[in-house]
Amino acid sequence: MTKIVYDTWQSIMNHDRNPLRHIPDLNTRHMVMQVLAWMWCIIFSMYFSSMWMFGITATAHVFLIGAIAITVATFETAKRKPTFFIKKGYHTPSRSRYMYYKGKRIKYDDNDIGGEHE
Repeated sequence: MTKIVYDTWQSIMNHDRNPLRHIPDLNTRHMVMQVLAWMWCIIFSMYFSSMWMFGITATAHVFLIGAIAITVATFETAKRKPTFFIKKGYHTPSRSRYMYYKGKRIKYDDNDIGGEHE
């Protein structure tokens, strides 16, 4: 029974297995999934004859599918371009690149990547 539930979930929600896998753009896939989720929210709330139910289910679907889409996009970025998460130079752009001691500027080594606790 667990395998049936798992396979059914994967065939609907996994963007690599459902028919939306043929849409090359991840953002478009996400938008189509959002529209489908809203459609099901409307149908579910009409079944219970409650607009409150629509508000609750629509909000829940936006947050749930949005979180899934952000996670998938992050994983795809990490897989395709792992250097995106590594910034060269100073890690905190708001911090100064120089330090002053007794009124004199001390220049850091050019190879020093910086950081608050290094």
